[in-house]
Amino acid sequence: MAEIHDQFDTILILDFGSQYSHLITRRCRELNVYAELQPCTQKIKDINFKPKGIILSGSPYSVYDNDAPRVDPEVFTLGVPVLGICYGLQEMAWNLGGKVTKCDHREYGFAQLGISKIGSGNTSVDALFEGLGEEMQVWMSHGDQLSSIPEDFHVIGQTPTAPFAAIAHNSKPFYGIQFHPEVTHSPRGREVIGRFVLNICECKPSWTMEEFIGKEIARIRAICGTKGRVIGAVSGGVDSTVAAKLMHEAIGDRFHAIMVDNGVLRLNEAKQVHTMLNEDLGVNLTVVDASELFLSRLKDIEDPEQKRKIIGNTFINIFEAEAAKIEAAAEEEEKAGGDKKGRVEWLLQGTLYPDVIESISFKGPSATIKTHHNVGGLLKDMKLKLIEPLRELFKDEVRALGRLLSIPAHLVQRHPFPGPGLAIRILGPVTREQVKILQHADNIYIEEIRKANLYNEISQAFAVLLPVKAVGVMGDKRTYEQVIALRAVQSEDFMTADWYVFPADVLRRISSRITNEVEGINRVTYDISSKPPATVEWL
Repeated sequence: MAEIHDQFDTILILDFGSQYSHLITRRCRELNVYAELQPCTQKIKDINFKPKGIILSGSPYSVYDNDAPRVDPEVFTLGVPVLGICYGLQEMAWNLGGKVTKCDHREYGFAQLGISKIGSGNTSVDALFEGLGEEMQVWMSHGDQLSSIPEDFHVIGQTPTAPFAAIAHNSKPFYGIQFHPEVTHSPRGREVIGRFVLNICECKPSWTMEEFIGKEIARIRAICGTKGRVIGAVSGGVDSTVAAKLMHEAIGDRFHAIMVDNGVLRLNEAKQVHTMLNEDLGVNLTVVDASELFLSRLKDIEDPEQKRKIIGNTFINIFEAEAAKIEAAAEEEEKAGGDKKGRVEWLLQGTLYPDVIESISFKGPSATIKTHHNVGGLLKDMKLKLIEPLRELFKDEVRALGRLLSIPAHLVQRHPFPGPGLAIRILGPVTREQVKILQHADNIYIEEIRKANLYNEISQAFAVLLPVKAVGVMGDKRTYEQVIALRAVQSEDFMTADWYVFPADVLRRISSRITNEVEGINRVTYDISSKPPATVEWL
């Protein structure tokens, strides 16, 4: 069975805890080269593929700290090009005999990098900056720097305060840069990454959704065989919709989509999703009403991680029960002379790469931000095997894939909706009354955004019900009611996000409608936090 690394040249990015690590991944993929982020603790002998090149990320640590994250030394004996960025440069130098010391002053912000001339007898070592001129603006963010470079290295770039801002090995394809080429503040940074990935590593730029779709369908067919059945967890969001359509394309009616009404969906969500998948996309969908079960298990639960795990576990319980029903029905069909279509062995999920990144603690040293129900909330003794065809994709790649699958634009551009639903948008205990309030407020919010023709400008918008009450005045009477917070962000990949700047009249109209039409709400606030430091969702 072909794995993704067998089909596409791969750049391995080792994460040392930098907030920018995912951006390195994205920059490689923008070059149509597949890149994969792994924790810096990853042992080279344990990976099941040979990358075309390795990039070492930045880090909040200092290489001389006792608990500093360390790279596997085999990175430098694997025989592939290596690029160290910021801490990655320092870690490379530290391993190979250089020295790193604390700067006299922290260097943070713009700097002018002078590109050093090298001897004409060795043209390979300057490939990283080839064609980029004599200097360029770069973005620095570091408190340490090289005080001496390892033996057999030479300088290829410097700034007024960093004499070893870029170095290269005399004979091996090892490079180190003190600046961050992955951020937009380094205007020609993408070109630097391109020189490394395309020219030095010689990667084929074949990572496109056109290439991915055919190979992934073939991979799904190889995994599932000719008789295995798959049930799919769908929510109506972009991820699960695209995953369901892809699975339907791969194995046809052996795929059974299941939507669980968990009692914490948006207003009229179950009905809308059934119409969308069944009528618009031709996917066989069963809707299971399990709202009472979910709400009973969520009773009095306030901790967001508990909510996620309860919902994740309950989903699996229901899917396994539905799988048993499908198998029983299949047996009856076979007895009646129908085709044998095999047992239900697989559970489809629309897990994306940001879900994976945020749910895994990269002990080097990024912390787990939050557990996504479809990554960290699954039962350890689950009988069904997971199949996650979108696991390597970012959100914009999924949307591109959806368009190739002929999914209508209004579905492809639909804002994300979390698997745990409104349970993680209700801060505090989840009850039917609280769900009803939030459903109504959220529906008004999205309705007004669409009326203002702003929906496609926003990556995600939703309302949050806060566990506080505030004093208000309605009809000359004092009220003491709950508060709604509105959230809207713009983002490429949901690893970072900026809050959306609404026209004032739109916010005024939304606030007026919510406070007038939603019983139990007398105050509306707008969240102007970016990610980081906040996350997109509140819980």
